[in-house]
Amino acid sequence: MRELRVVGLEPDAKHVVLADPTTGDKFRIPVDDTLRAAARGDLARLGQIEIETTSQLRPREIQARIRGGASVEQVAEDAGIPVAKVERFAYPVLLERSRAAEMAKNGHPVRPDGPTVETLMEIVSQAFRARGHSLDDAVWDAWRDDEGYWVAQLRWNAGRSTNRAHWRYQPDAHGGTITALDDIAADLIDPDCGRPLRYLTPVYSARDVDDSTELDGTDRSAPIQLEPPVVEEPAAEPAPVVEDTPVGATLSDDHDDDASRATQSPTKDKRGKPALPSWDDVLLGVRSNGRA
Repeated sequence: MRELRVVGLEPDAKHVVLADPTTGDKFRIPVDDTLRAAARGDLARLGQIEIETTSQLRPREIQARIRGGASVEQVAEDAGIPVAKVERFAYPVLLERSRAAEMAKNGHPVRPDGPTVETLMEIVSQAFRARGHSLDDAVWDAWRDDEGYWVAQLRWNAGRSTNRAHWRYQPDAHGGTITALDDIAADLIDPDCGRPLRYLTPVYSARDVDDSTELDGTDRSAPIQLEPPVVEEPAAEPAPVVEDTPVGATLSDDHDDDASRATQSPTKDKRGKPALPSWDDVLLGVRSNGRA
């Protein structure tokens, strides 16, 4: 790099005259803000001037976009400048957003019966524990919307999905108030957010019944067969002892005795009803009509 030295100013004082001490060649540069900032050693002003001359966004516009929720990478891509140059102006705005997010966490959510005693951070922590989520992995952020209100955001992952809850934060002397802006945010500050989830009873279809029958060999669709109860019969009375026929008796005598008993046994009783056979007739096989 060739080194030049300042020779003087032109008569209109709008250019500085420089000369090469080796060759004697002279040069001139305009007296502008860049030269003045370089002469003072103001690096911040030099960076701002560079952005103004090479970018489509002015530094104030860059800060406005960062304050509105844009990231440094988004602004750098839109402006067509390196990220490092945007960070110079984004840094103070990012600190402002971080402080707003911390203040929002200490705000009090507004419910139908008024602001809560617990802070937003306390209520959200209870809701996360009830749902089995980890608040340590969640990210808080804040920015200003088009109406000038601060919007607080909580972002966390559940499985493969990314959830975002948004609240409007309005500072006041008591810590500020929090108003839900979407269903997820309203659900987190709902007093019933920690209620246990309902369990559904499984409904079995005919296919499920068939499958279960094949597995264990039992047809659960068939009606249940109940066996009839066992009724114990009363014990039979001991049979009367029948004496043996004497040796001298003959068959004709037995026949005559049976006929005689049959003749003496009326077929009807005194009231005209059929007479019941005697116990001897039952054992010996004699019917009530006198025939064996």
